Amino acid sequence: MTRKIMLIEDDQPILELMEILLRRIEYEPILVPDVLEALERIQKDPPDLILLDIMMTPMNGWEVLEKIREEFKIRDIPVLLFTASPSVDEKMALLKDPKLGVLQKPVTLMELKVGIEKFLGK
Repeated sequence: MTRKIMLIEDDQPILELMEILLRRIEYEPILVPDVLEALERIQKDPPDLILLDIMMTPMNGWEVLEKIREEFKIRDIPVLLFTASPSVDEKMALLKDPKLGVLQKPVTLMELKVGIEKFLGK
């Protein structure tokens, strides 16, 4: 069974590129450009891992993460913050979430594979 990776990203070209990369490393991409739709889908059919953009509207990635972890009480799904922001590591360290990682944009195929495998194995 192919593992499902949900990418929450509002930039269409990035969604399209990531779909190709995720398929190449044999994951099933679930591409969601809308934050509110993503939250609804996570509750109904949780993915194996979430790739989460930080800079989005109407809710940013930090707010989405808080909603998933605190309001929905979903703590077992690994979340990889997918961002170009250099200040993410500091905030991540404060959260002390063992199921939280970061991938810096732009990401290579190998970085993506290693980041996902860190949480899901091979």
